[in-house]
Amino acid sequence: MAQPTLADDTGTAAPLTKDTPDVSRRRWWILGIIGIAQLMVVLDATIVNIALPSAQHDLGFSDGNRQWVVTAYALAFASLLLLGGRIADLFGRKPAFLIGVAGFAGASVLGGASTGFGMLVTARALQGVFGALLAPAALSLLNTTFTDARERAKAFSVYGAIAGAGGAVGLLLGGVLTDALDWRWTLFVNVVFAIVAFAGGWMLLGNHRDAAGSRLDLPGTLLVSAGLFALVYGFSNAETHDWGSPMTWGFLAAGGLLLAAFAGWQTRAEHPLLPMRVLLDRDRAASFVAVLITGAGMFGVFLFLTYYLQLNLGFSPTKTGVAFLPMMAALMIMAQISTTVLVPRIGPKVIIPAGFGLAALGMAWLTGIGLDSGFASDVLPQLLVIGAGLGAVMPPAMSLATSGIAAEDAGVASATVNTMQQVGGSIGTALLSTLAASAATSYMTGRNPADKLVRAQATIESYTTAFWWSAGFFAAGALIALLLYRRGAGRQATEATPVVHM
Repeated sequence: MAQPTLADDTGTAAPLTKDTPDVSRRRWWILGIIGIAQLMVVLDATIVNIALPSAQHDLGFSDGNRQWVVTAYALAFASLLLLGGRIADLFGRKPAFLIGVAGFAGASVLGGASTGFGMLVTARALQGVFGALLAPAALSLLNTTFTDARERAKAFSVYGAIAGAGGAVGLLLGGVLTDALDWRWTLFVNVVFAIVAFAGGWMLLGNHRDAAGSRLDLPGTLLVSAGLFALVYGFSNAETHDWGSPMTWGFLAAGGLLLAAFAGWQTRAEHPLLPMRVLLDRDRAASFVAVLITGAGMFGVFLFLTYYLQLNLGFSPTKTGVAFLPMMAALMIMAQISTTVLVPRIGPKVIIPAGFGLAALGMAWLTGIGLDSGFASDVLPQLLVIGAGLGAVMPPAMSLATSGIAAEDAGVASATVNTMQQVGGSIGTALLSTLAASAATSYMTGRNPADKLVRAQATIESYTTAFWWSAGFFAAGALIALLLYRRGAGRQATEATPVVHM
């Protein structure tokens, strides 16, 4: 039987034993550079949002076009993730990681130097393209680097905390940079992250092509990329127009048909892009669903609470970002506890539903906000509860989604995790935005729209409606996780899973 190995800097597989010099220390440095790269990708989903009003004023584009600065990134990122993951498996995770980092930095410089709307949107789309190569490579590197059960749990607690709290970090950093410098620095700042990640990756990462004997599934790539593009575009159109729009239903229907065709093709393809063995494991499927629901529900916190803090409580962009720090701290602490202590001892069948339940409780509690509410008494306690709940869901689910996966499937399994989070975010944004707008409109019916108090209360109604629906998402997640996870799955999954390079 072949020994577990760790690829060296030349790509040669070296035996991974307790006597291998500096292996442990090297792995933690690798975690550091993966964390920096992942933070760069995740925070870019929100960091530009706070800067949008300044960018719009500077470049002179319309309110109707503003959404494309956000949507261009989401469309490119979501639709190309599975392709990016398979490229990492086929051609090596190190080149995929380094090209992704360098390309993301270049696109960020292009965006920061934008002289017009078209240039900015193009740069954001390119960020999504390179992010789709970088994100699955980073997660699969984490999965194949940490094979010891305890070290793996610690590594995924860090990674999961970054994935969960990255949006809040983006809000904070975006606010600080916009207030202190200029909106362009919300894009230029990525160069700093990229230099550190690229240098560290160049020196520390080995390169092993675990699926080098396979070929790229071109029909599958076209079907899934087009399907995910149509799905995300359909939800984005619903957010900016309405659910009755032919564009909305047309793209959603097309996305569903294309993804169904993709699933059918994967059962017949000689070298499938997404092998069915990745999806058919019950605990892995439960983890994918958990990530999807978390992505959908989290936008109820980040998006609408940002509006409330700035528009109703009068917080500056920087102060708004700082307000999310306690939630991030709670998430990070619970991430460490859940992945290293609770799931290995009790299993995900109890811990992940409990985390969802805690997040649902926090969101329901947050619906008590009003015009005369204060942050310390009516927002902060709820954020701590929500952060703790998400910390018990996101990191364990991400770890279990890639645990025990064959080395040749690590990239595409990691890409599936990222896809679920991105599609969940798109669904959540569209649904919650539509429901919130409907709630505000309903409240205004029969009331004087010129009354400032009426308009202010209408916004409160829109926020609390979004929070109630987010609570519903999390409650549904608790029930689904309870039904899908097998008893004792966490204890089995956290056994050491050596990655064997033959």
